[in-house]
Amino acid sequence: MAKIANKQVICEVLMEAAKTDKDIVALCSDSRGSASFAPFADEFPDQFLETGIAEQNLVSISAGLARCGKKAYSVSPACFLSTRSYEQCKVDVAYSNTNVKLIGISGGVSYGALGMTHHSAQDIAAMSAVPNMRVYLPSDRFQTGLLIKALLEDEKPAYIRVGRNAVDDVYEEENVPFEMDKATVIAEGSDVAIVACGEMVKPAADAAALLKEEGISATVLDMYCVKPLDKAAVVKAAENAKAVVTVEEHAPFGGLGSMVSQVISSECPKKVVNLSLPDAPVITGTSKEVFDYYGLNAQGIADTVKSCIGSGK
Repeated sequence: MAKIANKQVICEVLMEAAKTDKDIVALCSDSRGSASFAPFADEFPDQFLETGIAEQNLVSISAGLARCGKKAYSVSPACFLSTRSYEQCKVDVAYSNTNVKLIGISGGVSYGALGMTHHSAQDIAAMSAVPNMRVYLPSDRFQTGLLIKALLEDEKPAYIRVGRNAVDDVYEEENVPFEMDKATVIAEGSDVAIVACGEMVKPAADAAALLKEEGISATVLDMYCVKPLDKAAVVKAAENAKAVVTVEEHAPFGGLGSMVSQVISSECPKKVVNLSLPDAPVITGTSKEVFDYYGLNAQGIADTVKSCIGSGK
């Protein structure tokens, strides 16, 4: 069981790297507390910048620092970072190809009862549509740590979305298979392929365990790299399956499901079902309550799989 949230892991990895790399700078938009970046600000005050509630400035300043040779990490709630500062992300970061890593915290429905104003259910689609912008949704604390370490080694823009609270571990600390921009195969099966990202990976893996008890064999892909999408992994999983189910904490348009559908329709036509948030303001409640309501949990995923392939069993 995870003890810390993914956002805290990001801070810890950057703090360790900042000890020897003074070009690393972190910027927050009045969000150091919610982002778990207060320790970074305290230990490295000369490498930290607080812009206040001004997300557009946050991104533009980050891009300016990057053009001066700094490695900028812009940390802000995903709901604001991906919408309020969208033009700056598109022009100052992506079009200018600056070394800015955009960290969207409290992504998806993490803010729960605060409602649609604070939910980021369109960010995968929005950020993925921008040339030069990579999009990552790590599934647990261990994968998050490896992803941030890998991103420290390059100078290209990226958007990383993580949730607000600690989530269950998908991997074990001593066994975290990770290859940059390659999906991780959690389970292999022949009846259905389940492709998930972010916080949906754990319930997808749990769903596969439930299905196994009923004699249904499922492949599970952790597609943390939504863009660039690991097309080869999608095709391989789909070729061996009767149907494909995608699972994401996102609106039904333009996200993981849409991308997977495009690949499968052109490479190996199969039935694809997308499990997502609805095209409507979601109910208010905790993340778990929202997920349970819309079937974005292990049982809901398993039931969807059975409805897809039931006639073939």
